[in-house]
Amino acid sequence: VAARRLGAGRVRRDDRVSPVAGVLCLRKPGEEVAAGDALLQLHADDPGRLDAAVAALEGAVTIGDEPPPLRPPVLGTVTPA
Repeated sequence: VAARRLGAGRVRRDDRVSPVAGVLCLRKPGEEVAAGDALLQLHADDPGRLDAAVAALEGAVTIGDEPPPLRPPVLGTVTPA
């Protein structure tokens, strides 16, 4: 949702997609961080889109004392019906 709000995706077929828009993850889940460390980098060609993208990311990251449980690298497969 945040990337789309930055201009990286469409809501309607005729919406313009910005080739520079997107969200770059600077830290991996479970990686140790300190106060003030950047976790994400937002890119947009229109600074007016940043507030909506930041709002979409509200609550998206949880920081705790213990790393999160490991998840399998492949969650599932898609096969033809």
